[in-house]
Amino acid sequence: MIRRLYDWTFSLAESRYALWALAFVAFIESSVFPIPPDVLMIPMILAAPRKAFLIAAVATVSSVLGGLLGYYIGYGLLESVGMPILEFYGKDDKFAEFASRYNEYGAWAVLVAGVTPFPFKVITIASGATQLSLPVFILSAVIARALRFFIVATLLWQFGAPIRDFIERRLGLMFILFCAILIGGFFLVGYL
Repeated sequence: MIRRLYDWTFSLAESRYALWALAFVAFIESSVFPIPPDVLMIPMILAAPRKAFLIAAVATVSSVLGGLLGYYIGYGLLESVGMPILEFYGKDDKFAEFASRYNEYGAWAVLVAGVTPFPFKVITIASGATQLSLPVFILSAVIARALRFFIVATLLWQFGAPIRDFIERRLGLMFILFCAILIGGFFLVGYL
């Protein structure tokens, strides 16, 4: 089922409504949809490199707006909508423990989840469920999603098709390493 959904999402990139499809996928991916907008972004940018940064901007804005829907799901619809989504991603059993400590590191969680392969919708829902400060959530989401989508756009704009394999296979790992270095750096600065 996931493979068919992936293929369908990828096929949207060839549509004349691709930018609208990207906005829709980026929006719902931040709250419920399992396929990341990168699946649309990559072929769209390869087909029209001059629009790379417009494509990244649409993905960023739509993703943050979708994140606000995820926040609302966590805030007002946790039991009826949020928990089934968390169950789908296997995050429901540890959610209570996670939520009790979440706001202490909430901004970091949004930043890390926004740039890594971790399901961003889990963090958007958790942010609403724990009532993370809305301005903190929005700022963290904007920074994280812009970083992720504009790095992908820049790499594709600069290097084209040869970088596609790297992005599809290894970019998640690179973002995780980047986050580990960033958090480690802040940790060291705090103790020096």
